Amino acid sequence: MKEPVRQILEQKRIAASSPCRIDMGGTLDISSLFYPLAYLRPCTFNIALNMRTRVSLHAFTPGWIRVNSKGFDPAEYPIEEMPFDHPLGLMFAVAAYFGIDGISIEIESASPPRSALGGSSSAAVALVAAYIKLFEKAGFEGPDPYAISVLAHELEQSIAGVPCGMQDQLAALFGGVNAWHWRVKAGRQSWERQQMFGQEKACGLKDNILVAYCGITHESSDINGTWIRRFLAGQDRNRWAEIVGITKQFVEAFAHGDFDSAARFMNRETEIRRELTPRVVDETGAELIEAALAKNCGARFSGAGGGGCLWALGSAKAVSELFEDWATIVELRPDALMLEIAVDDEGVKSEI
Repeated sequence: MKEPVRQILEQKRIAASSPCRIDMGGTLDISSLFYPLAYLRPCTFNIALNMRTRVSLHAFTPGWIRVNSKGFDPAEYPIEEMPFDHPLGLMFAVAAYFGIDGISIEIESASPPRSALGGSSSAAVALVAAYIKLFEKAGFEGPDPYAISVLAHELEQSIAGVPCGMQDQLAALFGGVNAWHWRVKAGRQSWERQQMFGQEKACGLKDNILVAYCGITHESSDINGTWIRRFLAGQDRNRWAEIVGITKQFVEAFAHGDFDSAARFMNRETEIRRELTPRVVDETGAELIEAALAKNCGARFSGAGGGGCLWALGSAKAVSELFEDWATIVELRPDALMLEIAVDDEGVKSEI
């Protein structure tokens, strides 16, 4: 198997890309919370953004794997010595799963590094898709495309040392605007997709949302870890039950285009999480949230916060006015910026 695959890469690179996301109700897709709260029928919500992560496979030194990604030092190791606890460990884990050496993995992301937009999960989905495409070109049958998100998630969780949610991989796989309803089927965690808008309506959402990068990279594991540890210890259970209800109300309001109501639910969810872990937003993030509240918009950190991006939601008029306020705030912070975004309705795809 190895030789035909190498020969293909010597002739032409293989590439795939997938979108990142902004979200609401995250953490509820983590099994540590989902199973005890399953009776409440939790859901999460995300919007795929056109800031795509592109992954390409190239021929490299036999026996070795190299990974190069903006924001990280390039790394190369013999395939049997790849470190999974490395900053690029998830990419090495995917490479180890497919077991083909002599490959250079090049990653290009349109989003800032470690911006809490699900970039690592997006990269993993794109990398799995690229490997599957490579195997297909070599004449070997790959897994069902819908298994891409499951495989990317399981590989990430296997090396993370903590339970991981799956909504980021689903956003990367499907694209668009979706609510993910978490269920139990045959004793296993499962999900049902609620597609909120069709492509035409989803494209119009860019007038209702803003995304700002706060200028500092995020570290979600500690915040998520704190939430999970406290939950497992019997703390904050009523707050998480409230978050489940709020997220479901948010999804219903959003589905009906009632962005004013959705913004209020969004702000309440943000408020609860800031009470649970005040460090979930920094000083700049707090200023952005206050500015959004003053314009009757919703504001939430992306992912588990702790740096990275915040996003806002509201009527087109309110969001237009808020843009000026947010732009003024981020101008005062080194490396912070407003991101030019739109909804990406395509999901993972092969690249030429």
